[in-house]
Amino acid sequence: MAGTERIAIPGSQPAIGPGQRRVGAVDGGEEIEVTVYLKPSAPLDWVDDTAAGPPAQRRTITREQLARDYGATPQDIDAVRAFAADYGLEVTSADAGRRAVTVRGSINAVVQAFGVEDIGLFELPGGGTYRGHSGPLTVPADLAGVITGVFGIDARPQASAQIRRPAQAAASYTPVQVAQAYSFPTGVTGAGETVGILELGGGYNQSDLDTYFSGLGLSSPSVTAVGVDGGSNSPGTDQNADGEVMLDIEVIGGVAPGARIVVYFAPNTDQGFIDALSTAVHDTTNKPSVVSISWGGPEDSWTAQARSQMEQTLTEAAAVGVTVTVAAGDNGSTDGVSDGKQHVDFPAAAPHALACGGTTLELAGGAISSETVWNDGASGGATGGGVSVEFPLPSYQSQVNVPTNADTHQPGRGVPDVAGDADPQTGYSVRVDGVDQTIGGTSAVAPLWAGLIARLNQSLGKPVGFLQPQLYAAGERGFHDITQGNNGDYQAGTGWDACTGLGSPNGAALLQALGGAAAGAT
Repeated sequence: MAGTERIAIPGSQPAIGPGQRRVGAVDGGEEIEVTVYLKPSAPLDWVDDTAAGPPAQRRTITREQLARDYGATPQDIDAVRAFAADYGLEVTSADAGRRAVTVRGSINAVVQAFGVEDIGLFELPGGGTYRGHSGPLTVPADLAGVITGVFGIDARPQASAQIRRPAQAAASYTPVQVAQAYSFPTGVTGAGETVGILELGGGYNQSDLDTYFSGLGLSSPSVTAVGVDGGSNSPGTDQNADGEVMLDIEVIGGVAPGARIVVYFAPNTDQGFIDALSTAVHDTTNKPSVVSISWGGPEDSWTAQARSQMEQTLTEAAAVGVTVTVAAGDNGSTDGVSDGKQHVDFPAAAPHALACGGTTLELAGGAISSETVWNDGASGGATGGGVSVEFPLPSYQSQVNVPTNADTHQPGRGVPDVAGDADPQTGYSVRVDGVDQTIGGTSAVAPLWAGLIARLNQSLGKPVGFLQPQLYAAGERGFHDITQGNNGDYQAGTGWDACTGLGSPNGAALLQALGGAAAGAT
């Protein structure tokens, strides 16, 4: 192995943020597991070309076809096995469909295998430490281009739950009331659909779910927990994360009571996040048709390899007809970054994620009396939104006048695509850890849209899948256009804007726009 030419894995160098200096050494004998992602055997370049047609006319493939025709090749997996053996690493799993090989070994062995520089403990600005490193990862030249990403060496917390609790809510609605206000299609409950939820901490108590849904006059939905990378359903360990988990389940179960729910629990690292999404997209047992994500972080806080791998997995989701809804963030147009610039949240900024922004929703007699951009100021939160500096303008947004980025003045992917009630002042009545409370944030909008999509899928008899091309083609049909308010640097206006996207849903009209039968309010 000595003298072998090594090549850097593109985008593998982490950004060491302010206040994250190295403060100590790691135990080189500690064993860790690392996920190695490999190149696909063929590109999924047809996904976008077929996405503009009605769901019944679009091409999708099965998960089995995805694995067979686009997964990693046996030769590439064998090459990684040989590489791991050369450095004393054990291959603990190899999944050709997910293009993922998991290797285990001591930190010292991992450092040698991937050319890790300056591994150590780094401090977090809010307290605590994480295992990190500086410099890019490298692999032998014959594996350059075969290995596209390596995750698990850096163990920093990658994302935050996009959740907000009000000091005292001005109004509080059940998910059923919100679905009624947004005219979700009638006669369907999401039956036959499975909705996946990604969670990076916390857990749920079945007794709380039984009490909550009984109070809504509904049966408790079927909820299954799936552990990824050692994650598990762990209620009581993190109150904020528990709030996220329960909010997600209770919103989906309230608006799509007939759908099955599968919760994928993973550690809050880039490895855990990416592996959880990959597991859900490729899950041939539970087969979710929708995946809801309410976690994220500023797009430039991710490594380029992580952004790339997440977007590749979202493209795989599109290929198999899975819609992935993602919260757009709760910290306005800066996304909570204090560098004086505007930032969008990731993975909401990924072109194949359905980015979900937030509104302030006021109801009178069950109908919408007012709906504006959610912006309660720095202390109360505001919907995320803006223009990506990492992803170009996608073709589906080419006709909606996405502005250039406020700082770079360059075009980019506009965030969000859609919106819904998120203001904690007009939040959702939920139950968490035995306590009834009100919660808001764009965390609520991702599961709200996931539940709506479960209903649309049942109504249409086919998954809507990668939805943006159809939504943008539909224009104002299917939406309540939000024209008042701002999220900081961006202002709402007629049509798409960088606060609430196309607007909040009119579910019945959206069903018609997608080719379904006329439907009324739920």
